[in-house]
Amino acid sequence: MRYAYYPGCSLECSSAAYDLSVRSVADLLGIELREIDDWNCCGATEYFTQDELTACAVIARNLALVEPDLKQVVAPCAACYLNLRKVDQIMQEHPEMEKKINTCLAAGGLHYDPGRVRVRHLLDLLYTDIGETAIKDKVVQPLNGLRVACYYGCQIVRPYNGFDNPEQPTKLDELMKWLGAETVDFPVKAHCCGGHMTQISEPQAFELIRRLLHNAAEYKADVIVCMCPMCQLNLDAYQSRVNSFFGTNYQIPIIFFTQLLGVAFGLDWKKLGFGKEIVPAEPVLKKKLAAPAAT
Repeated sequence: MRYAYYPGCSLECSSAAYDLSVRSVADLLGIELREIDDWNCCGATEYFTQDELTACAVIARNLALVEPDLKQVVAPCAACYLNLRKVDQIMQEHPEMEKKINTCLAAGGLHYDPGRVRVRHLLDLLYTDIGETAIKDKVVQPLNGLRVACYYGCQIVRPYNGFDNPEQPTKLDELMKWLGAETVDFPVKAHCCGGHMTQISEPQAFELIRRLLHNAAEYKADVIVCMCPMCQLNLDAYQSRVNSFFGTNYQIPIIFFTQLLGVAFGLDWKKLGFGKEIVPAEPVLKKKLAAPAAT
């Protein structure tokens, strides 16, 4: 199976563990990910508020750069996935906008025919294209005894996903169960983490993060697994600040779902990016799974 791969900026720096684990898991499952040559930032969420045409053209450039023989592109980052899907749909539904975007692309010698590339999130690919049997066949270290809170966030499941319920998604929960993990009830699984609100109003941002941590702790989750770099960053990097602000004592590891896939597949923990998180995951995983220490 071959797919174009759009890692996005976060996976090259703050969320390097996501990229490492994505590539490691993909290799084991026989998924060929061809990184888009000379890709650029998708602009995250803010760019659309400044200049819609420029934002769309910047994003469409990545779609135009997908090799002609590849018909699907995988984006693990929630914001990247959302933006790529959004622009492709805008171009399909609004001919005048499509013309303007391609005029911008033409300045760089590029053109994109809307709909030529199907934008996929990695969860959809693993659940739909690889499937339960193939994934279970690769499990050598079942995650038995590990209680997992599956956090989808707000950008993957809506408004463009098409592969899961936008309010009560289940695909990540099912995937974790295939690995042997116990998924806890997590009513806030599709709530927003606050995004960049930490840079605008810390009290409001900390409250959004606290609700997620509180809910996971209330249902006795050992770890929270994420699919979004921003979600992982907020819950991990700001967890101590939230504790200081509210007088709480949360110590919940926040890791990417692909890292747990790699653990279940028996892959080297170092190659999965463990140790890059702020709230350490290794002690919890060692205790629950009797797993070897990361080196």
